[in-house]
Amino acid sequence: MAVGAVGNVAPRRKDIVAKHVIVIGAGIIGASITWHLTKAGARVTVVSESGAGGVATPNSFAWINASWGNPETYFRLRIRAMAEWKRLAKDLPGLPLAWCGGLCWDLSPDRLEAYAAEHASWGYGIERVDARQAVRIEPNLAEPPDLALYVAEEGVAEPVATAKTLLADAERRGARIAAGTVDALALSNGKVTGVVVSGEAIAADEVVIAAGAGAPAIAATAGVKLPIETPPGQIVHSRPHKKLLNGLVLAERLHMRQTAEGRIIAGSDFGGGDPGEDPEATARELFAAMKAMLRGAEELEFDFHTVGYRPTPVDGFPIVSRAESVGGLYLAVTHSGVTLAPAIGSFAAREILDNERDPLLAPYALSRFAQ
Repeated sequence: MAVGAVGNVAPRRKDIVAKHVIVIGAGIIGASITWHLTKAGARVTVVSESGAGGVATPNSFAWINASWGNPETYFRLRIRAMAEWKRLAKDLPGLPLAWCGGLCWDLSPDRLEAYAAEHASWGYGIERVDARQAVRIEPNLAEPPDLALYVAEEGVAEPVATAKTLLADAERRGARIAAGTVDALALSNGKVTGVVVSGEAIAADEVVIAAGAGAPAIAATAGVKLPIETPPGQIVHSRPHKKLLNGLVLAERLHMRQTAEGRIIAGSDFGGGDPGEDPEATARELFAAMKAMLRGAEELEFDFHTVGYRPTPVDGFPIVSRAESVGGLYLAVTHSGVTLAPAIGSFAAREILDNERDPLLAPYALSRFAQ
């Protein structure tokens, strides 16, 4: 399939209806894999300790992008994932998805220019804008930048609502959601045969670990090591407010957007910043900086902050593959969960049910860490 083409979920087939897959995790990655598997005809049981939305997903900035700082191979996966979001929105109307655009000046001018030139050559829709144009895009910026980059095709998916929508539709199609703690993976003759949940064994033909920061401990019960770090990321949330932002704003040391319910959320980085020794004080300082950046924000009120632990493979790139050392186990762990969710869901379902691995996943097998 050509790079950038939008894939379709395999149609329901009699020979895969009986395949039972357990998905551990109900965040946006687990929800997407569940939905795609169920739509393709598999019988799916989702096991989650935290309920729909997972643990990392509620703390996500939720930026859908193929932006700076990545090699071209990863850019190709991300740009495909953006196209898969549009396909998913057609398949599942009502997803809380918005292509609101992203305005970025969180790099030095020379790095901004290098990013623009590189990504434009790859086909990314980048536009250079000056202060006057930036104000047209975001009229409430107190100090618009002299130079910024604007990508109209970037967007957001409200993460918890999206995960819940996917899981609700999967349930409608026959998926089962089971609350509980995974004690261990069940093993027989070198193959994962199910899971033990709160002391009860549940059998399956294949098990998917999409449990974010909890994935390494679960995988370890089958002797599989997942090299993952979990750095903290703090995001501040305002109370709902009238519209102040049209899209994503990625300014120097402050990234922010306004949610569908009117909250302005911000972090010192889109992944969330270091909360420091006093997270409450750090959050208040961040919120004050956010208010200072916006005209008309005098009545904006601080509501709460979150500190999420981002499941990040040690080389920064996704782990999406079967575990070669043990049969019956599929792994899906990545930091860029919101951007990649529909692509990972579609690709994983096809690999699990048809043993067809998408070429875009070639660099992201767990086996790369054994080399």
